[in-house]
This record gives sequence, C-alpha cells and structure tokens, in this order.
Amino acid sequence: MNAVPMNTYLAVEQVAVRFSVSKDTIWRWRREGDFPKPVKLGGRTTRWRLSDIEDWEAQCPCGFITSLPLSAAI
Repeated sequence: MNAVPMNTYLAVEQVAVRFSVSKDTIWRWRREGDFPKPVKLGGRTTRWRLSDIEDWEAQCPCGFITSLPLSAAI
C-alpha cells in the first residue's frame, strides 16, 4: 500500500523551478508579503508546504499555465 505524505515540503530551489524564476525572486515575493510564508524546520532549514503553494496558485488572478491544448497552438 502506498502512503501519501501529509505534508510535502519544497526547498527554495524547487519553488523557483516550479515558477521558472530565480531563488532571489522567490525571496523578494516573500518580502513583498504576497507569497506564502515558509516554515522553519530547524537551524537554517526553511521550506514551503506544497499545499500552501498550491493554495496561493489557485488565488492568483492570472493563473499559471503549465500546458496548452493542441488546438490553441494553431
């Protein structure tokens, strides 16, 4: 049986790749107050909950397009 983790945590590098931006951009978004707050897991380890990132994406008025239907490419 496959267990689904309750919380998946992403490093700043993973969040940056998800949005095709630099790590500095992620931290700037956070400083500006619009981006989800990261979680301190101890020491210098900071991560974002995937669920928080997905909730933030759902609230974005422009949305994020990850693929286009073939009919849109014509």
